[in-house]
Amino acid sequence: MQIRHRRGWEIPERLATPESVFLDRRSLLGGAAGLSLAAWLGDGAARAATDPASAYPAPRNGVYALDRAVTPERYSGDYNNFYEFGTSKSVLPAADRLKTRPWTIQIDGLVEKPFTIGIDELVGKMGLEERLYRHRCVEAWSMAVPWTGFPLAKLVALAKPLSGAKYVAMQTFLDRSMAPGQRMFYPWPYLEAVTMAEAANDLAFVATGVYGKPLPNQFGAPIRLALPWKYGFKSIKSIVKVSFVAERPKTFWEGLGPTEYGFWANVNPAVPHPRWSQATERVLGTDERVKTLIYNGYGEQVAGLYKGLEGEPLFM
Repeated sequence: MQIRHRRGWEIPERLATPESVFLDRRSLLGGAAGLSLAAWLGDGAARAATDPASAYPAPRNGVYALDRAVTPERYSGDYNNFYEFGTSKSVLPAADRLKTRPWTIQIDGLVEKPFTIGIDELVGKMGLEERLYRHRCVEAWSMAVPWTGFPLAKLVALAKPLSGAKYVAMQTFLDRSMAPGQRMFYPWPYLEAVTMAEAANDLAFVATGVYGKPLPNQFGAPIRLALPWKYGFKSIKSIVKVSFVAERPKTFWEGLGPTEYGFWANVNPAVPHPRWSQATERVLGTDERVKTLIYNGYGEQVAGLYKGLEGEPLFM
């Protein structure tokens, strides 16, 4: 008898949130049901080049399931940290100023050949899939999100890093005329980084869409990171530059508040923030407070990344 050990964050398919609950557009896939995933991804470049929105919704990767319902977009879409557009959670009106076309991403540093690529060309090259991920903010609130995008490892492979590259540093845009929050004293532009090993992990995901459509501005359009085992501030928004470097960069919040925010930012209920507990989290769109899980429930997949690093502040 074959015994399958289900991961802690998986649920049976029969318990998955009905897609119609959060996405009516998925019915458009009915005519394409007979197509294989490979065929869908194979013509992505042509479709994205003529109409970027045509790449959405993308096929769901059923490996990445959840133990909770997807957070309705009416809650997650109006509750965002995006300091480039202000310190309020309701940044949606201000984020309308974000211009996402044209949009290019610069790839540089320790790579075979630096290059710049447009967002739509990148989407076409990578192909898209949908994954259901938990998202846990350092402020002790959480949501469950249907991200659309591609594994970060595919972007790393496209960049062809040299052997000396130890970290992947990512930077957001800098435009004070468009983003009023960037006129504040913070050390703009926003910078985040992960190790090469973290970037290669299956869970590390580059998101270009959410809820079956291209990212709305307040979610970090047109391209952001999604690292579900880390606090949300690690998942940098509106990326314009990806650099492969040998030395560990000082990231945005690490530089701004080193006693409260660190480089690693892995979720751990047993390690409180200096100003609040991380033992529980408030689930957006509900009245629930639930227990926080180590590595946000993804420990089986990522805990091994940190063996030998126990002396590091892994959970801040």
